[in-house]
Amino acid sequence: MIRIKANNLHREFGSGRTKTHVLRGVSLQVSDGEFVGIMGRSGAGKSTLLYQLSLLDKPSEGEIFLNGVEVSLLSDHEQTIFRLLHLGFVFQDYALVPDLTASENVLIPLLMRGIDYETANKTAEDCLDAVGLDQRYGHLPGMLSGGEQQRVSIARAIAGKPDILFADEPTANLDSMSGKQVIELLTKLNREGQTIVLVTHEKEYSKNCHRVIKMDDGKIVS
Repeated sequence: MIRIKANNLHREFGSGRTKTHVLRGVSLQVSDGEFVGIMGRSGAGKSTLLYQLSLLDKPSEGEIFLNGVEVSLLSDHEQTIFRLLHLGFVFQDYALVPDLTASENVLIPLLMRGIDYETANKTAEDCLDAVGLDQRYGHLPGMLSGGEQQRVSIARAIAGKPDILFADEPTANLDSMSGKQVIELLTKLNREGQTIVLVTHEKEYSKNCHRVIKMDDGKIVS
């Protein structure tokens, strides 16, 4: 099954003399169960591409199909629902709510899906167990290390059993040991069947990917 299909994606920012053409006709496919890395120098368009594919931004031109659905034609509300039900996200800044515990950060998206609190809480704890944080349920983000916070964000991302997991530079703010642990965790999830698209600038962290898409100047170069 093709999980992601993008045709001729363009993304421009600004207008007139200040217009910046960040994506220039990008086309790609990602199959179910693939672990795909996206690499390139700073400003190559890696994160911009990820944001288009994950419906966090809209392309200026082009088509995006996720699970066979042309999501680029959906309304903003429909895209929000699609993200909630089908996609998971891991960001370099963790994006945790500072006033919520680890468990609460993981269960909130489940409650938004309409899952009852008891089931959502049990799922959150199971996912925290899966990422090695069984002793951290009640800890606030500020009480956790960077690596632990990133693992909470991964637990949150996988709690809803997403069809596709997007990870944007998930090791950027971590030391080498924590970064390696995060990549090993993503690799383990992929071996269990999770489709993953990873943006990284670290060649070492792309070694576990099935294939690597290299970008430069808004285009795929290899």
